This record gives sequence, structure tokens and C-alpha cells, in this order.
Amino acid sequence: MTLRIVCAFVAVIFLTGCNQDAANSVVPPPVALNGDAMGVFCGMNLLEHPGPKGQIITASRIDPFWFTSVRDTVAFTLMPDQPRDIRAIYVSDMARATSWEEPGATNWIDARKAFFVIQSRKQGGMGAAEAVPFGNRESADAFASANGGRVVTFAQIPRAYVLGSDTAGDPTDHGPSDVRLN
Repeated sequence: MTLRIVCAFVAVIFLTGCNQDAANSVVPPPVALNGDAMGVFCGMNLLEHPGPKGQIITASRIDPFWFTSVRDTVAFTLMPDQPRDIRAIYVSDMARATSWEEPGATNWIDARKAFFVIQSRKQGGMGAAEAVPFGNRESADAFASANGGRVVTFAQIPRAYVLGSDTAGDPTDHGPSDVRLN
């Protein structure tokens, strides 16, 4: 009888550990953009700025980190002093946006699955160069044709483009490809 109790106890501990790992591996859904969303770097309300937005969900916070621009969202993932317990990175899918002024409250896409137009004529919410995200390549290509720029994936966005200058530097200087989601 004692052996059964010990085995049952070990099984419960093992299964609890498996359930916690499974819960941690589930990607949390995006949060709808609302009037309480304040930009991490600027401290301003996201709804007061045009262009695509971003949110990063971490394991250590209930609310997402909000960003007035996608460029700032990507930069956050590259800064060593920012949280590393990232569970999800979402950006506005501009293919489904009403307009540049109204990027949408619920049209989020996983940043790792998006196509980004960099070096276009469009500026982000804070007046700087932007990485404009799209949920499909065709929409990104059409935007680049109309506004200039080039299409890249999340892993191909150059570090220099989001951390420094307004132009993409060395094409081999890939930025967020080493960001790991928890």
C-alpha cells in the first residue's frame, strides 16, 4: 500500500511539472488596443499616434508592454536591459488596418510571422522611420511599391535600423533573430 502511495505521489508531481511546462509553452493571445495603452519608451497614449503599434507579453507581467511604433517594439527585444521572459510579440497587421491613422485595435499578428517594409517613406507614430508589418507578403510588396522600401522578415530587420540610424545598415546585420520566446 505504501508503494502505491509513493508511486501516486511521484506521478502527481511529474504530471504537475508537465502541465506547468505545457502552460508556459502556450502563446498568450494579443490584448486589444485600448485607451489605457501607454508607450514604454515615450509614456504617451498609443491612440494619439498614427501608424502600426506593438505589444510584447512577458511571463513576469499581467499587462503587455505597449509600443507606439513597431520599430520600438523590435528595439525592445534587442536591448540587453529589457526583460528576457518574452512569451509573445505582436504587431499591427497593416494589411487589415482601416488606415494609417487607424491601425486597428484587434488586428494583431505574431511578429515572427509578419513581413515588414523597412526604409519606406512612411514614418511611425513618433515621427521616425518605421518597420511596417503585414500579415502576407503580397500586401507588403504592394505597400513597398507604393511607398518605397524593401520587404524583410522579423529576423532580417537590421539592428542598426531599429537601434540607431533611420536607414538599414549592413544587410548582414540581422537583428532580432536570436530573441527566444519563453
